[in-house]
Amino acid sequence: MQYQQFQEFWRAASERQVIFFYAGYFSQHVVSAIAETIRARLDAAGTAGPTSRRIFSAFVEMSQNIMHYSADALTPAEQPDRQIRGGAFCIGVCGERFHLLCANPVASERVEAIRARIEPLCAMTVDEIRSAYRTALRQAAPEDSKGAGLGLLTMARDASAPLAFHFLPDSTDAGRTVFCIAATI
Repeated sequence: MQYQQFQEFWRAASERQVIFFYAGYFSQHVVSAIAETIRARLDAAGTAGPTSRRIFSAFVEMSQNIMHYSADALTPAEQPDRQIRGGAFCIGVCGERFHLLCANPVASERVEAIRARIEPLCAMTVDEIRSAYRTALRQAAPEDSKGAGLGLLTMARDASAPLAFHFLPDSTDAGRTVFCIAATI
């Protein structure tokens, strides 16, 4: 990237009120450093405690999504506790709302399974999401989940609007699709 391109990127991010952006590999150490930076940025801005907690919670779930499911892995699957996987994360501000977005490549054959898990959440009311969350706490994790299966429910519960998601073709690999998800807090 040339200086002028970087300057254009910087200007565009500033105009769109992007307060945090990271694209690269996520590891537990990177996530911890990002979390510390996000907390400091929210504290400095005087963000209310409940809002700050919801933003932080959504960030954790999005970064876990990248570390568990991104098809861009630097570490072998046999090291589940030390994953390093690629993706991107962004926080922007629009008025009083924060918009969190993350993106990572997934195997194209997983797209419909992911869509089937998210679409119902987008149609649920807040009470239905809370009920589904409580039910999920009492059940075993889904077979294809590498965690407790609560990440999407947590994001949907904490968001002030339905989750938004999109799948884009991966221009570098026909067998992969870029999964993008956004939460408004």
